[in-house]
Amino acid sequence: MSARTKARRLALDVLFAAELREEEPTAVLAQRGRPNTGELSEYGHAVRLIEGVQEHRERIDELIATYATGWTLDRMPVVDRNVLRMGAFELLWVDDVPDAVAVAEAVALATDLSTDESPRFVNGLLSRLQQLKPSLSLES
Repeated sequence: MSARTKARRLALDVLFAAELREEEPTAVLAQRGRPNTGELSEYGHAVRLIEGVQEHRERIDELIATYATGWTLDRMPVVDRNVLRMGAFELLWVDDVPDAVAVAEAVALATDLSTDESPRFVNGLLSRLQQLKPSLSLES
């Protein structure tokens, strides 16, 4: 597993825990303490994802709700909701990650951690956001 993949998994763990605890993701990250050795090399990327999702969550959720045909945010599994948030942030606000990588990594997380239907759903929604990216207003 690449260092960035580990960073994404750490970020997803924190975002998931924060939602379940109804806390800010950065507070959950702070409570975790020092990362283990496997998380250190790209820890900054994990922090960037966590802080970015927290900062832009309102706009990200709006985009997900708008383009998730037939699904509301509340109806989505918690893992899927947070994979989508993180993938959307990385896709739309992180310029040093190619769009295809952001989508593929989100799909891989959904494959490993969620339902059988989740990878296709995540891929479809993030691919739609990728297509619309030039026309989207990204103000939070």
